[in-house]
Amino acid sequence: MVKIQSEEIIPKSWYNILPDLPKPLPPMIDPVNREPVDPKRLERLFAKELVRQEFSSERFIKIPEEVREVYLLYRPTPLYRARRLEKALKTPAKIYYKYEGVSPPGSHKPNTAIAQAYYNAKEGIERLTTETGAGQWGSALAFGCMFFGLKCTVYMVKASYYQKPYRRTLMQVWGAEVYPSPSDKTNFGRRVLKEDPNNPGSLGIAISEAIEDALTHENTKYSLGSVLNHVLMHQTVIGLETLEQMRDFEDYPDIVVGCIGGGSSFSGLFWPFYYEKIKGKAEKDVEFLAVEPTAVPSVTKGIYTYDHGDSARLTPLIKMYTLGHDFVPDPIHAGGLRYHGMAPTLSLLASEGIVKAVAYNQVEVFKAAEIFARTEGFLPAPEPAHAIKAVLDEAMNCKKKNESKTILFLLCGHGYFDIKAYEDFLEGKLPPYEYPKEKVDESIKKLKELYPWVH
Repeated sequence: MVKIQSEEIIPKSWYNILPDLPKPLPPMIDPVNREPVDPKRLERLFAKELVRQEFSSERFIKIPEEVREVYLLYRPTPLYRARRLEKALKTPAKIYYKYEGVSPPGSHKPNTAIAQAYYNAKEGIERLTTETGAGQWGSALAFGCMFFGLKCTVYMVKASYYQKPYRRTLMQVWGAEVYPSPSDKTNFGRRVLKEDPNNPGSLGIAISEAIEDALTHENTKYSLGSVLNHVLMHQTVIGLETLEQMRDFEDYPDIVVGCIGGGSSFSGLFWPFYYEKIKGKAEKDVEFLAVEPTAVPSVTKGIYTYDHGDSARLTPLIKMYTLGHDFVPDPIHAGGLRYHGMAPTLSLLASEGIVKAVAYNQVEVFKAAEIFARTEGFLPAPEPAHAIKAVLDEAMNCKKKNESKTILFLLCGHGYFDIKAYEDFLEGKLPPYEYPKEKVDESIKKLKELYPWVH
């Protein structure tokens, strides 16, 4: 069973969580003068309107009609009741999933890429630079830039550049230039390659390259696919649509589940439910569960402290859960989850116990994805397969307790560009990477030595 509905349920405004957080978000800090960053300084990197949205205290921000018109290509996205999965598990739980894989790039990422491209084009910017892990974000930004006449340069984490060549091709079809990161196109990339010619890359390194490119070229801005508030806010079209669709099902979730890398897709789903909960409008005492890889356990093993968002320390210090900005992850197939930090808003909510977090290794995650594909038919991307593993555990727990819960999760993208990952899984070639706590401690020790005054 599916609920799609007409274009009327596409939101006309995004929801901004900042005024509704349990405490004020810690400010970004300039590591040189140790003072909160003046928002105007970020305008060298980002469009002015995006900077305004980043710090806005408005609860709802209007979606421009030009953005909404492009959304119409694929929105509203469907909400499914996973009856076949429920039946296979013999669980009394009801399972729903919001499917963002119907967008042309195949994931949730265009929800913000289209908006960011629009605002930059409106301000006369000619080119955007960015990083991408598995390629979902890079392809989404290439897609968005195409609609508004912008050039696009993507630094793709090297491990994914070779693991997922078809996403690279997709970006190029939409007009982007794509480089494997670390690359020889930037000073920082060349420095990394000199130290380690076989470096597999990381999102932190790719971010540094994209930022350096933007800062050293005229009429060029940087675009980020996760972590920052304005990015997560654009994703709330997901949760706002889902609220309306759940009402049509005459149901409401007991628990909302999503994968986290930087936090954008999960936040896009759960923020509107959080808003209903704190305003006393929620039909149930809904819980929020974030799922990450054991290879990149930012929240489950990381430290909540100030750190840079990139490896070259070009960004301000941001308070978030982090594994340390020098973190280089194992080359797991869930490239979109290979980031050392976490969105500041999500980090704050996790530190307050409002969001719970769990971690799984990629072998158990792909086993869960296989069960889902053999019941519901859709092949999940490796990233949301993490959420599916948590959903299976929740559903089986309901079975054990003979408890009927409603579970909602986000299937944020399809896995049809991830066939190599599934091939490796089926052939037993996937190692169950787990990032050791001592490596986290080592990185955090370096961070504290670098900035002994942060906490």
